[in-house]
Amino acid sequence: MQNTIGFIGGGQMGEALIKGLIHSTLYTKENIYVVEPDQKRRDYMTSTYGINGFEESTPLWENCATVILAVKPQIMGIVLAASKEHVSPRHLIISIAAGLPISFYEQGLGRDDCKIVRVMPNTPALVLEGASGLCGNSNVSQDELLQAKEIFSKIGKAVILHEQAMDAVTGLSGSGPAYVFTFAEAMIDAGIEQGLPRPTAETLALQTLLGSVKLLMESGKHPAELRAMVTSPGGTTIAAQHVLERSGFKGIIMDAVAAAVTRSKELGKN
Repeated sequence: MQNTIGFIGGGQMGEALIKGLIHSTLYTKENIYVVEPDQKRRDYMTSTYGINGFEESTPLWENCATVILAVKPQIMGIVLAASKEHVSPRHLIISIAAGLPISFYEQGLGRDDCKIVRVMPNTPALVLEGASGLCGNSNVSQDELLQAKEIFSKIGKAVILHEQAMDAVTGLSGSGPAYVFTFAEAMIDAGIEQGLPRPTAETLALQTLLGSVKLLMESGKHPAELRAMVTSPGGTTIAAQHVLERSGFKGIIMDAVAAAVTRSKELGKN
């Protein structure tokens, strides 16, 4: 069982993880199992990736040392109730459901000896450029946490944190793609407003975002330092920057992240 991994849920995030694991050769196709009740989706997953597909989870719990719960939070309780008789301390259980604390899984499984890792990934995982924060309960060893981190490193970058930090992860990187998409949309619309054809505005805006992030990551410079490099005295950039500062642009982004963190905490209590 040590070289096997199973997925309960064959949706987009589960597919992204499977794609990353196969591409990295961390697991072979023959050692990846997926439980997906929708036959059309299950057939797609098995034919596309050559993995093992099942309608229900018993074969997965019997054959897989590591099990990833890749279902929506609303149905997690049902999944745990159906799985509790098959779970044992030998399983490393990893959940990617947003907002649910580790205590939810312990209560749902009705035992305190399970090894549970909670992960907050984000949608860029679909193109293997995700950002994931993860934490584990006291039954999870450091080696097992590193194992979970390695899995999520195959779809981007992953960091290990204490569970208290997971709401901040949700607000920053979990919801973060939506902020970036909104900013990208605004840049594109601004280009169109100034007379550029939509395809041209999209090309220029998206390449600017991509290039700017790459420059940030590869230069090692602080964002303020790179911004200063673009900002000439009396030029166009400082005029635009003045508008952003006057509008409280940074404060708006910080408030948006804070609002998402607050909502994450509220959902975790429900």
